Amino acid sequence: MKRRSLLSLAGRSVLASGISVAGFQARLFAASRNVEEQVRVAVIGHTGRGNYGHGLDTMWLQIPQARICGVADADPAGLAAAVKLLKPEASYGDYHQLLAEQRPTVVAIAPRHVDQHRDMLLAAIQHGVRGIYIEKPFVRSPAEADEVLQAAAKAGVRIAVAHRNRFHPVLPVLQKLVADGAIGRVLEYRGRGKEDARGGALDLWVLGSHVLNLAAFFGGAPQAVTATLLQDGRPVTAADVQDGAEGIGRLAGNELHARFEMQSGQPFFFDSRQHARRRDTAVDRPASFGLQIIGTEGVIDLRADQNQLAAVRLGSPFDPDFSGEQKWQPVSSAGINQPEPMPDLARLLSAQVVPGLDLLQSLQQNRQPLCDGEQGRQTVEMICSVFESHRLNGQRVSFPLQTRVNPLTLL
Repeated sequence: MKRRSLLSLAGRSVLASGISVAGFQARLFAASRNVEEQVRVAVIGHTGRGNYGHGLDTMWLQIPQARICGVADADPAGLAAAVKLLKPEASYGDYHQLLAEQRPTVVAIAPRHVDQHRDMLLAAIQHGVRGIYIEKPFVRSPAEADEVLQAAAKAGVRIAVAHRNRFHPVLPVLQKLVADGAIGRVLEYRGRGKEDARGGALDLWVLGSHVLNLAAFFGGAPQAVTATLLQDGRPVTAADVQDGAEGIGRLAGNELHARFEMQSGQPFFFDSRQHARRRDTAVDRPASFGLQIIGTEGVIDLRADQNQLAAVRLGSPFDPDFSGEQKWQPVSSAGINQPEPMPDLARLLSAQVVPGLDLLQSLQQNRQPLCDGEQGRQTVEMICSVFESHRLNGQRVSFPLQTRVNPLTLL
């Protein structure tokens, strides 16, 4: 990748934070020219137990000021493959040894299996790192999030969570459209998971987490929730609970329905049913996975993790348009029906480069990343609140949750 293209994207991507683009670019040029000033990055993976997530290892190869000082993987074959791919300065079978010997500035915690996250986060914090980029879901429970964030705050460590949609520069554009009344008065937010074989509780954890994060960005912090968790059409009972996939912990339910009360005053609905997925055959992508902002005069649609993230359809969503005039229009970082001015944006977002740059800049600016550990905790708490409401027979549950463990362990 050409340095000029990367730096142009980096500068544009921070506009939403009100940060000086020129100042950020100057720092990046300085870091690129001087190897001694590069940031030492360590990568922790675990082949066979979550691997390296969605590019949380290779992202650093595309950031000029990052230097991969080491990689750790408890699987020997996986470690050998990671060394060949990443060409680190050192390699380890034990991530504790990596952290102790290399003393990295930034650590990428890459395994998708969330049962390892808490221990890896705490180890990185205890060994003096300044920044952490971690695969989602953040951790397994609000209690684990509390422990990690308390340690991070005490040590002054910045944590960024890999909800890469949150780093997309189209989000402030959509916020302005809503604020300007482009879709009238906002009535509600509606989200769905990917609804494949993982539909229900697992979908909520590993894919719905993206949607919950976006809903909180637009609707504000959740205030309360009511929810139902079903297994094959009947309410989940203790007999249905078992250890879930991907290190999630205790899990049950292949269908769920939740209604969140958001800070903005509008409700957010999240639903997921196993095998309810329909693919958009034109572009071969899941048709349901994402978030819709429904207003009196239009709908904004966000397709989670897709190249064209956002679209808008103007006109009443409740009045059938037999004329066919109400068509979906793409929204880019330049506005409605405008070409995307950042040609590399989709690739650099999917490769985690934009979030990585934001984390490094957050260290330079002494600010939180755009998707920080607090948002990670909020998303985990929203997930667990669904289980808590179901455990209490659909009762309204307020935030913050009083039950800080996974509620399904108490069912």
